[in-house]
Amino acid sequence: MAESTMNHVLPRPGALVIVRSLIYFVVFYVVTALYLVLGSWLLLGPRPWAMKGLEVHGRTCVWLLALICGTKLEVRGHENLPKTGCLVISKHQSAWDTFGLISLFRDPAIVLKDELKWIPFYGWFCVKFEHILVKREKASAALKSMIRDARQRISIDREVVIFPEGTRTMPGAAPDYKPGYVALYEALGVVTVPLALNSGLFWPRRSMWRYPGTIVVEFLPPLPPGLPRAEFRSRIEAAIEAASTRLIEEAARSPSPPPLAQVYRRAHAG
Repeated sequence: MAESTMNHVLPRPGALVIVRSLIYFVVFYVVTALYLVLGSWLLLGPRPWAMKGLEVHGRTCVWLLALICGTKLEVRGHENLPKTGCLVISKHQSAWDTFGLISLFRDPAIVLKDELKWIPFYGWFCVKFEHILVKREKASAALKSMIRDARQRISIDREVVIFPEGTRTMPGAAPDYKPGYVALYEALGVVTVPLALNSGLFWPRRSMWRYPGTIVVEFLPPLPPGLPRAEFRSRIEAAIEAASTRLIEEAARSPSPPPLAQVYRRAHAG
């Protein structure tokens, strides 16, 4: 599905969706600002305290999304996530992923672009959380730095989480996996968990509208370390894409599918 085609055929949301979305938009940013400002003292405390604040913020925003917009969360396959350090390769469809996934992990270290650290409060907390900040314009040096930092995070049993496409992609769009996640897999030598989701159906990128329904996050069966590069890449991408497509199709068959799921269903009818 071409993005331009999708944008042209999407219907205007109903009045209830618009009102709920605008209310949530205001509430989300007020709550986030309060957490960042009132919780700024956590920048001076131990990192676990700051991580707990990040988890509470994520849970709060997920709860508010269900309360205001009727957008719920279902988590599947959480038992596939090990209790020790691991690599998580995740689909990325929505800004929701950046906070909604946090509480599903014990102690995540997320691979992010380095320039985020210059954003007041938010960026400072990214440094405090010891996420993995990558300077993407310096490819070779960035890869070495990413691997070094990821090894340190794994050594203290954190989950290293990477969005291999590097940016949010529209549900159903052709995937574009960058090779960095393969380098991490080879360097870390730990179990790798694929993660599929359908968040972009209910919190579309570049849109203010939040649609009712159920965001599904699914932890897929883990892959062992040591697989040949080509086999690993083929298996991980096939698993994530197949599961994400299944979740889109599942939403499309629901009694009140969100607009993007309706478009997907029409595009694949017959």
